Amino acid sequence: MGALSRFFSWSVQKLTFGLLLAVLTVAGLGLWTYLRDQVGFDVRRLEIVRALTGETTKLKAALSDVDARMAATRVEIAAQQDRAAQAGKVARDLESMNSGLSRLTTDSAQVRENEERLARMKKMENDSLKRVLELQEGLKRTQWEKDGLEIALGRMAAQLKTVEENKSRILHYAREAWAKYGPQVTLLLALYFLGPPLGRVFLYAVFAPFVSGRSPVLLGASTAALPEVTTSRAAVDLPLGPGDTLWVKEKFLQASDEGLNKQTKSILDWRMPFTCLAAGLTELIEMRNATTDATFRATFSSQENPNTELALVTVPAGASIVLRPSFLAGAIGLQGGKLVIRRHWRLFTMQSWVTGQFRYFEFAGPCRLLVAGSRGVRAEVLAPSPGNPAPARRTNQDATIGFTPGLAYRPIRAETFWAYFRGMNPLFDDLFEGSGVFLCQETSAKGPQEQVRKFWAGLWGGVLRVFGL
Repeated sequence: MGALSRFFSWSVQKLTFGLLLAVLTVAGLGLWTYLRDQVGFDVRRLEIVRALTGETTKLKAALSDVDARMAATRVEIAAQQDRAAQAGKVARDLESMNSGLSRLTTDSAQVRENEERLARMKKMENDSLKRVLELQEGLKRTQWEKDGLEIALGRMAAQLKTVEENKSRILHYAREAWAKYGPQVTLLLALYFLGPPLGRVFLYAVFAPFVSGRSPVLLGASTAALPEVTTSRAAVDLPLGPGDTLWVKEKFLQASDEGLNKQTKSILDWRMPFTCLAAGLTELIEMRNATTDATFRATFSSQENPNTELALVTVPAGASIVLRPSFLAGAIGLQGGKLVIRRHWRLFTMQSWVTGQFRYFEFAGPCRLLVAGSRGVRAEVLAPSPGNPAPARRTNQDATIGFTPGLAYRPIRAETFWAYFRGMNPLFDDLFEGSGVFLCQETSAKGPQEQVRKFWAGLWGGVLRVFGL
């Protein structure tokens, strides 16, 4: 019942908006017609009445002509029928005279004359009957012509009555707008109702398989050393050893030891200021353990969203992980080391244009990363196993947080059409192949990727509007 009620509600909203769209379109076109009308409404109305009256007079004259022709045809049919009847009667009399005893008692010259006359009478009868058939067929066609004229005359009378009674400028220009632009408005409504579902069918059946077959993105080689990921929790307590420096978003800091040196860091990495600004990695709290032997602790949790959980990703030396910066809550440089971030551009791959991700950020070890995810962060480990030498695993595109560079990454079409068609799943899932680790949220919260898709959908809609589609 819930799905049925949602479908009914969606249908009512769709129909209501479609009707409103049609009314506003016709109203706008009517206003445009009014503004372009160089002749006054009353003058144009009189002209239309005069034109319709003239056409009505012509139709009445044509109808009178047809009636006269039909009457003449009926008279001729009657005359031809009388002629055929008279010729037939004479022919029967002549046949009786030239048959039996009458033929024996009649002079041979008279018999021949009677036979010649009989042939003429029969020919006259046949010609008259043939002419009657021709006249009747012509009368039928004339009747059709009369019917057409009467229909046209009725329509003309209805139009004339409508124009004479129509004294509303609004209705007049609305009718004119519909007469001129009715097909275009109908096409617009058809595109509104049928365009989105047909577009989704095309994307799922044609476009998505084509994209799924492209070569994957591979940012590096597989390494033996892999990042370690802790179990995600609502609050995480981290130790900061001598020389460690932590940069964290202010909204995630819950408590910290007093011995840490604290200051504000405007940008996490000045080599990519716009990325840091977009990902919220600005005005960070920097906490540094300046001692040589003490260990301090800091506790982190989301102060804004109770559904957000944190996990600590430890990246050892020689390892790295590709991470979307928007999921990064904080980072720790170990023993005075700086955070090393490598950037990989992929401008000319189909995957980048589909997902909207043209640049990948690789965080190289040794470092520790504090990652935030909806309902938690889960680490998926892919490794060859007996019977499965080339492991592959897909995940919801909204859930993906990051992956190790040795994994081949590409978008692949969603598994079920109806989930995509009903908006429950994006068109593409993320597929990872090879050996390595990838991180994802426990629930597919609408994150940065959803905003990317909305941006490209809006941009595409704008392009279609520019070209009148």
